[in-house]
Amino acid sequence: MLRATLGNLLNRGLPRSPRARQLVAELEGRSLDVEVRDLVTLRVSSNGQTLEIDRAHGDTVASATIAGGPLSLLALAGDSGQAVIQRGDVRISGDTDVAQSYRELAQLLRPDLEEELSLVIGDVPAHQLARLARLGGRFGQRAAATTLQNLAEYLGHERGDLVSRNEGEEFLRGVDAMREAVDRLEARLDVLSRRYGAS
Repeated sequence: MLRATLGNLLNRGLPRSPRARQLVAELEGRSLDVEVRDLVTLRVSSNGQTLEIDRAHGDTVASATIAGGPLSLLALAGDSGQAVIQRGDVRISGDTDVAQSYRELAQLLRPDLEEELSLVIGDVPAHQLARLARLGGRFGQRAAATTLQNLAEYLGHERGDLVSRNEGEEFLRGVDAMREAVDRLEARLDVLSRRYGAS
């Protein structure tokens, strides 16, 4: 049921994107295993016209594999996908060009959840639910930022485990000045040793 729903969501966006149709044609016969750690491994494949999603089977090997936690895999299809890869939150193996093409497809075919929800419950309730979700997301971000700031202030001022940004920058400037002074002293000693060593 879930696989069919995901496949329908992705394929519904194909007519709206010429680049997505081109990628689907180029990926014909190639597949990608999406391994959601500790949950499931899905195989996404192209028949040249549409995408098919099924459970991965051990009898055949996919062209590429992407493995990670559920949130990391969702973030991979978003705007910060490259950062997710650089941090190592997901692991890519196999043909990286195939993996990159499927990643681009996921970005191009990313469904508009509000629009998809409106097909089920209507425009107005879908808009209200999406608005509520955005407000909840913003509240969560603000709460996380405030918590982090409070924790930093506690560790810096109350416990003294952290130094303030100004103190840290002043310390680093002092380290840089000391390094430059040592470099100058080393250069002077080198000149003196050459001058008196040649005598």
